[in-house]
Amino acid sequence: MRNVIELRSIVKTYDMGGVEAVHALQNVSLTIQSNEYLAIMGPSGSGKSTLMNIIGCLDTPTSGMYEFNGINVSEMDDNELAKIRNKEIGFVFQTFNLLARSDALHNVELPLIYAGVSATERRRRAKQTLEHVQLGDRIHHKPNELSGGQRQRVAVARALVTNPSIILADEPTGNLDTKTGKEIMKLIEDLHHQGNTIVLVTHEGYIAEHAHRIIHLLDGKVESDEKVLKRKTYTVPQVS
Repeated sequence: MRNVIELRSIVKTYDMGGVEAVHALQNVSLTIQSNEYLAIMGPSGSGKSTLMNIIGCLDTPTSGMYEFNGINVSEMDDNELAKIRNKEIGFVFQTFNLLARSDALHNVELPLIYAGVSATERRRRAKQTLEHVQLGDRIHHKPNELSGGQRQRVAVARALVTNPSIILADEPTGNLDTKTGKEIMKLIEDLHHQGNTIVLVTHEGYIAEHAHRIIHLLDGKVESDEKVLKRKTYTVPQVS
């Protein structure tokens, strides 16, 4: 399998303006291959959000090298990073990040609008992708007319519509009840089986155990990088 992501000795330091600098990432090296299912875990302040932002081209490292599909993106400017984000990375956020006044179809179309795809083609692709996540009968519903799970499915469809190299999911079940969270995780697993590369950021152990490989961060460093030899069948904790 080819490498989609390669990080070498990534450092990210935040200058706090007279206060001692914050070393969010310290010499992080990491390789992610095509069709991997990777979970990134760590306590608050461990650096997982910073690492996610760098992998997702939302931020750039202070030093080190980041290659995405063989292209060095660690020194790209904002416009170049935006092109990579829109074309190569599908984002799924905990808070859905949907436009409240737009229906599901338009929310899924957005990345294609930015990519300059024609109106007819982007509507076709958006409708097809919504059908793929079992929302073909909800394409004209606005977010406030959808359940939490349906809104997250719209977000997944928006992530998929550009046929990205990776899907980056940040706490995708964080705002969902356990039953709906299980449905979303099953959808993400199905996407992986269909050939998608998944990078999942979570603080929940039972969510991370769904992946094939788990990276633990602590104090900005990779504490462990382990393959899941025996993946558990997806379960959720019982509500007491």
